[in-house]
Amino acid sequence: MKKLVIIPTYNEKENIENIISAVFALEKDFHILVVDDSSPDGTADIVRKLQKKFSHHLHLSVRHVKDGLGKAYIHGFKWALQERYDYIFEMDADFSHNPNDLPKLYDACLNADMVIGSRYSKGVNVVNWPMGRVLLSYFASKYVRFILGLPIHDTTAGFVCFSRKVLEDIGLDNVKLKGYGFQIEMKFRAFKKGFKIVEVPIIFTNRILGESKMNGGIIHEAVLGVLNLKWKSLINKL
Repeated sequence: MKKLVIIPTYNEKENIENIISAVFALEKDFHILVVDDSSPDGTADIVRKLQKKFSHHLHLSVRHVKDGLGKAYIHGFKWALQERYDYIFEMDADFSHNPNDLPKLYDACLNADMVIGSRYSKGVNVVNWPMGRVLLSYFASKYVRFILGLPIHDTTAGFVCFSRKVLEDIGLDNVKLKGYGFQIEMKFRAFKKGFKIVEVPIIFTNRILGESKMNGGIIHEAVLGVLNLKWKSLINKL
């Protein structure tokens, strides 16, 4: 089975070499696609140098527009489908998602369609986040569960494994939300399609190096986006 980890980047020069090395140190055979939004700090140049060492496993796609996390992932998903990967993963570059959890997500996905590395399925498993950020994230997931009826504890999670058929059937061109709302929309569309979604507990660790991309606009889009998703599902226009 071909497995691809998609890592979207923008100014991740402090993390990118270490995260790539950590994934390739795993026993299971994972490939990586870095989707870089033309980082001015030279992230893509670091990946190009590493490609000489990992020529068949490390791939790079540089986008010349920075239009949101969701668009970067959609770009990566389409590339993965074209290259015939069987299991496709979302993972951050900053070690907030532990690469050592990738095999756990993969093993779970062998008996499911979509697996979420969940911060909230077994209590609250978040390290080094300010309390305000923890509460915002936790209650955002509660809000989404209530509005959309999603039977998922961590609706905004960004550590996910998809089986190929989910990405083929979900309607990637219909996914409109770009920021963290994108993570909600992907889960909701998979749920509405009847795919089997499983959560496995992980420990989420706040980044040590680099800067967070979270901002007020992302939160605003997610709140309004959830209401729009609910409306579209009610009138069968999802």
